[in-house]
Amino acid sequence: MTNFLAQPEWDKALAAVSDCTSVLLLAHVTPDADALGSALGLGLALQSLGKKVQVTVGEENFVVPSSLSFLPGVELIHSPEALTSADLVISCDVSSDARLGTTLELLQAAKVSIAIDHHSSFTGFGTIHLVDPGAAATAELVLEFIDRLEVALTPEIAGAIYAGLTTDTGSFKFQSTTSHTLRTAARLVDAGIDNSKLSRLLFDDEPLAALVMMGEAVSRAKLLPEAANGAGLVYASVTREQRNGLPELAAERVIEALRRTSEAEVAAVFKQADDGHWNGSLRSKSSVDVGAVAMALGGGGHKYAAGFSSTLDLSATIDLLIEKLAITA
Repeated sequence: MTNFLAQPEWDKALAAVSDCTSVLLLAHVTPDADALGSALGLGLALQSLGKKVQVTVGEENFVVPSSLSFLPGVELIHSPEALTSADLVISCDVSSDARLGTTLELLQAAKVSIAIDHHSSFTGFGTIHLVDPGAAATAELVLEFIDRLEVALTPEIAGAIYAGLTTDTGSFKFQSTTSHTLRTAARLVDAGIDNSKLSRLLFDDEPLAALVMMGEAVSRAKLLPEAANGAGLVYASVTREQRNGLPELAAERVIEALRRTSEAEVAAVFKQADDGHWNGSLRSKSSVDVGAVAMALGGGGHKYAAGFSSTLDLSATIDLLIEKLAITA
C-alpha cells in the first residue's frame, strides 16, 4: 500500500491538460457509478474546454450496463476496440492498474497519465497523482479538478458527479460521509440536477428478474457468528446460472441487503463472473477493516467497503476469506 501523505499534484495535472488536445479517460472494469460518473463528469468538462474526449472501460466490446445507461455523457463512451490515440490518459477510481483490464497497455504507453483516486490501497501507478484517501468518493476529487480547471458546473456535469458521490457514500449513510460531502451534494443540487430522479434510477430501479435473483440469493445466505473473531460473517453467492442472463453487476446489490444483518459485523457476496472466477464484495459496520482483508486477498478498497477476485472454487474462496478475517479482524 502506498502512503499518500503529499498533497495531490494539482499544478502538474492542470499543466498536463493545458498541453494536450485529446484525452482518454479510463474507468475500472465492472465499473460502478463513482468510476463511470467521475470519468463522464470530467470528460464533459474537458470537452467544454475544446479537448477531444474518449471514455472507455477495459472490457472487450464494453457496453454500458443498463443500471448506469442514464448517466450524462454516455455518448463519450467507446469500446476499447474503437479508440483513437490520445495525448493524455486519465484513470478514474482505479486503485490498481490491474483493474484497467485491456486498457492497461494504453496507460503504460502514455507519456503522461493522471490517476484520480480515493482508495488507501492505491498502488502508485501513473505519472501524476490526484489521490486523497480522505475523500468520500473519487467524484469529490474530480469536482475539485473541474473547479481548478475553471469549468462552469452544468447540470450534466453535476449529475455525473452526484451519481458517484451518492453511490460511494451509500446515499450519504457511510462513515466516509463528511460535512464537506454534504455541502458538495447541496452544491450539485443547486447546479440544477434532479437528485430525486437520479437517486431513484441509481437505487430504486430494477427489472423484476434482478429482484427475484436478489431475493433468492438472500434466501441462501449463511451466517457464521464465530467468524471474524466472533464479530460474525454473513455471506451469499450468485453463480452465472443463477444470474439468468443478467450482468454480474446486477448481483452487487445483494450485499446491501446482507449488510443489514444484526448478528454479523461483516457481509460478503460472491459473484461468479462470465469467465468463471469469483469476485467478492465485502462490507463492515464499524469494527472490522475489510479493506485490509481484501488487500490480503489480492484486492483492495476502503475500511468499510472493499472487494477482491479469486480463481479458486467457491468453497475455497469462502474458506480463504474466513481465514483472513480471523487474522485481520
